[in-house]
Amino acid sequence: MKHWILYSIAAAFFWGTWGVVAKLISDQVSPFTNHVLFSIGMLLTLPLVIKKVRITTPNRKGILWGLVAGVLAVIGNVAVYQAFTSGGLAAIVIPVTNLYPLVTIGIALLVFREKLNWVNGIGILLAIPAVVMLSGESLLFDNPTAFFSSIGLNSWLLYSLVALFFWGVFSAAQKETTNYISAEWSYVSFIISSVLIALLFVVFGWADFAMSTKTLAIGSLAGMLNGLGVLASFAAYSAEGKASKVTTIAGALQPVFTIILAMIFLNESLSIIESLGIALAIIGALTLSYEKPPLTQPL
Repeated sequence: MKHWILYSIAAAFFWGTWGVVAKLISDQVSPFTNHVLFSIGMLLTLPLVIKKVRITTPNRKGILWGLVAGVLAVIGNVAVYQAFTSGGLAAIVIPVTNLYPLVTIGIALLVFREKLNWVNGIGILLAIPAVVMLSGESLLFDNPTAFFSSIGLNSWLLYSLVALFFWGVFSAAQKETTNYISAEWSYVSFIISSVLIALLFVVFGWADFAMSTKTLAIGSLAGMLNGLGVLASFAAYSAEGKASKVTTIAGALQPVFTIILAMIFLNESLSIIESLGIALAIIGALTLSYEKPPLTQPL
């Protein structure tokens, strides 16, 4: 098995675990405060990469791409928050924004010129619906008419599309970053960008620190898990993982881990739609990991 596959699954696991932990404080802090806590948590993971970073000299272009990746991710996060505060329904915002791998796939095929075989194509066709089915919002399946009738040219939909776009470009920027620097340096540059943005949130008074010690601890833990997911995804790209594959596998399997952990620790139930989504996500990940064996030269 290629290393990039293992790293992609690891990213899905860490992000899936992050989803469970983040739920515990989602109604207690704003996304701006959340980002500050996430940045604190990611700083705690620096010892994992600092040794490798010390012995290598980074490429400036790679550092720049890493900084850009951090900005893209934060813009996407803030756009989702604006979608909700502008009246967006979770039943529509979440499924729409979770389709961000489509943007990454488009960039990977058109800009990076990545090649996929027909088995990988089937994997994408299975994984993308799985992402929607595992979004935790079933209005699209329970009442399709209501779902599509709720979509119109309004501000919250535009914010949702902005989040979808920037998250998709963020994943592509991760791949571009690892073309110039190591996964460790990519992660460090991402953290630097995240911390600088967190400081801006604090300076402008957007982050509220009126919280309990428990909220601080949970938020920092969520940040650590989110950071480890970012590090694992950088490692997947650095290990020659294609953007079109890594993003789709991680995006499809992330909610699988979230749902399973939520069932274990939060006593949440599993719907038929989610069960089918899990099956599609796993099959999609397996087919996306398939690579044709190289042709052997005749003796």
